[in-house]
Order: sequence, then C-alpha cells, then structure tokens
Amino acid sequence: MLRKTFLWMQTYERHLSAVAMIAGFISDNLLFRRVDLLQTQVLFAVYAVACFIAIPLLHWLEAHRVNAPRSRTVLPFVTQFALGGFWSGFVIFYGRSADLGASWPFILFLFAILVANEYFHHYHDRLVFTSVLFFFALYSYAIFEVPLLTGTIGTGTFLLSGLVAVGVFTLFTMLLRVLARERFLADVWRIRVGALVVLALMNLFYFTNILPPLPLSAPSAGIYHSVIRIPGAYLGMTEPEPWPVRYLGLPPTLHVVLGEPLSAYSSVFAPTALTTTIVHQWEWYDPTAKQWVVKATITYPIVGGRDGGYRGYSTVLMDEAGQWRVNIETIDGRLISQLPFTADSVASAPAETTITLK
Repeated sequence: MLRKTFLWMQTYERHLSAVAMIAGFISDNLLFRRVDLLQTQVLFAVYAVACFIAIPLLHWLEAHRVNAPRSRTVLPFVTQFALGGFWSGFVIFYGRSADLGASWPFILFLFAILVANEYFHHYHDRLVFTSVLFFFALYSYAIFEVPLLTGTIGTGTFLLSGLVAVGVFTLFTMLLRVLARERFLADVWRIRVGALVVLALMNLFYFTNILPPLPLSAPSAGIYHSVIRIPGAYLGMTEPEPWPVRYLGLPPTLHVVLGEPLSAYSSVFAPTALTTTIVHQWEWYDPTAKQWVVKATITYPIVGGRDGGYRGYSTVLMDEAGQWRVNIETIDGRLISQLPFTADSVASAPAETTITLK
C-alpha cells in the first residue's frame, strides 16, 4: 500500500507540488495573526530550516544517483510546502502593510512564482529555481525579522536585512558545493545571476517605495470632521456615509466650511519594542498645475505592542475645496496607507455623528 502511494506521488509529482504549495497557504492563513508572535517566528524558522536541508539533500541524491525513490519523492514536497508557507505569510503580512496600490507589484511577483512552479518540474531546472526562490524567501523574511530584533526601521535596517539574507544564502551555497561539487559548479552561475536579480528587484522595490514598510501596518484609518481623545478611546465626528463609501471603500466626500478643520486618524501597528515616527502628509490636487501640492506635514512618535496599533491623528484647516489625500508614511517616506477624499465647500456645517474609532 505504501509503495503504491509513493508510485502515485511520483506519477503526479508536478500537480502535487502545486497542491503542497496551496496547503502552505491555507495553514498560514489559519495560524498567522501578528508578525511578532512566537508561533509566527517559529513557523518561518521551520520553513527556512526545511528548505536549507531539503534542497541540498535532494541535490546530493540526484548528483550521486542514489536509489532512494521515497526520499526523492518526499523532499520536493517538503520544499514546496515550506516555500508555499513563505509565500502565504508574505502575502498576508505584506498585504496588511500597505494599500493595494503600493503592494501590487510584490503580490504579482508572488503569483508569478506560483504559476512558474508548475513548469519547473525537471530536477536540473528545479535546483536553480528553488535555490533562487529560497534566496527570495530569505530576503523577504529578513526584511521584517531584522527590525523585530533591532527595534528599528529605515534604510540602514533594510540594508542590514540584505546582508543577513546574503550571508545565510552563502552558507547554503557552500553546503551545495560540499555535497556535490561538480553538479553545483554546473549551475552556480545561474544561481548567482538569479540571486543577483532578486537582490536588485528587492532594492528597486524598496527605494521606489513599492515594497510595503513591514513590520508596520495600518489596520484602521480615516478622515473625520474632528477627533477627540478620551480616557481609553478615540472618538470621531463624521457625516453619514453612503453605501459605496461604507461597503466598497470608495473615497468619501466631506462637506466642510472653508477655514474649518478636518482630522486624519490612523492606528499603526508596530511590533513590541519597536519605536519610530509616523508622518501624516496632507496634499491637495491643484487642477490648474495638474499636480499634488503638500499643504501640511505632521509627525508623531509611536511605540509598538498594541494589537490594534498605536493611535494618533493630525488636524489641518481646509483652505481649498477639491481632491485631497493624506499619506500615512514612515519617517523615511515609505507609504503605509493613503486616505483620499473630496472636500466640498458648503456655507454651513453638516449634521455629524459620533463614532468610536478602532
């Protein structure tokens, strides 16, 4: 019975690899809640160790033509499940860290990897492919793991993350070389070029503000006529919202008397022990110049640890009607969330309701 199972797995190896990756997606969606929780860190560490061992071991079996059909069947599934776990975790946490407009290239990259996995079923290609994927996973993991360990974010921390990923991947390639030198040397340049492409892409994503600023995220944010802080809570004064705004997330229209204020509220999650500065940049679209004009830049410090995020707000007087947006950013200009809205000039203030903000 067991032999028949392994023969069946060998026959449908390419399709089962995709199933293994999807299984990793499902398990992580059930288990991942916060990036700094112990169970999250343990899972990512297990995925990294699994790839670090399974890929070189399968490489050794193939290079030495070892007759171990069970191991040669199981090890690819271990690798695919671990990589699937990485991708699902990245989709979850990077997706939470920014709006879709900022993170879609990264998510598209993950989707392309999942699709490409279907076509790299010959082992010679898989060594290069899975090795490069492993480097991508290491780099993406280090980007939010290093800030957790250092309690800092910014360009210096990002560059340190790259050094950590390169260091671990260097040890991985050294292991590949020790286990099967000739086979590794035949593929080493393709592995290095692939890793270099990943390194260049990740830096391009970071320095063009495409890469979301993990481990930060904004679980709650909005524009209100005013925000009031009371013991244990924040209250927002708002107009009744039409259903497209409430249920579809379309930009709201706020009716305001010019010269009166509006407030931008944000709750920014940061891991425990991480302190940083949040920026609210208020911009108005100038229809004559056809460009966004910065009207105000307001900063405030935050401390990590609260499940719902560190709450804060900024207030600006409305001196122009039209299209506005508030960019919620890190101190180095990386976008966490964006709040677009329209300010409609009216002669008298509209009726307002009070809500408790998350």
